[in-house]
Amino acid sequence: MIGKKNDFKFCPICSSAKIQNHNNRKWVCPDCGFDLYCNVATATGVIFFDKYDNVLFEVRAKEPRRGFFAVPGGFADFDESAEEAAIRECREELGASVSCVKYLCSAPNTYVYKNIEYKTCDLFFTAELPPQFDSIDDFIKSLHSEESEVLGLKAFRVSDFDDIEKIPLAFESARFTLKRFVEMRKSGKI
Repeated sequence: MIGKKNDFKFCPICSSAKIQNHNNRKWVCPDCGFDLYCNVATATGVIFFDKYDNVLFEVRAKEPRRGFFAVPGGFADFDESAEEAAIRECREELGASVSCVKYLCSAPNTYVYKNIEYKTCDLFFTAELPPQFDSIDDFIKSLHSEESEVLGLKAFRVSDFDDIEKIPLAFESARFTLKRFVEMRKSGKI
């Protein structure tokens, strides 16, 4: 249920029913002193594109937003930079070897999973196609996506804002980022 208040009825340490919720950002137990902070999680996404303004998208295999489109990416692991997370996610989800990603922008996102609302800061990067590929479609044919994460791969042309609105995107952070991508492409910065 989107927008459901994250809440705990009992302290996970002492089981006290007196646990206090401070605006879904911190939980405090007055009986044992337990504090739990709900901090923003870091997630990454990678935009692979070709000279024809085609962008690679995954069809999500998992909730939230199963069946909707997203760029490759996922959550950063402990002790991992955002760049490392982006490269690892491309390897895990696509079987793609990426040696370098370039920062594009960041955007806030809300990720609802099993009725818990997670706030994320999504960091987006661009990655060049490997030199042996001229188009996204050729690149897609070389990939071996992880079935538990990805139902399929598809290229969409992303050359203006109208193109973006036609794509059933899983997350608003991707919509924001694709608009930034279009602006950067039009200004010649990408």
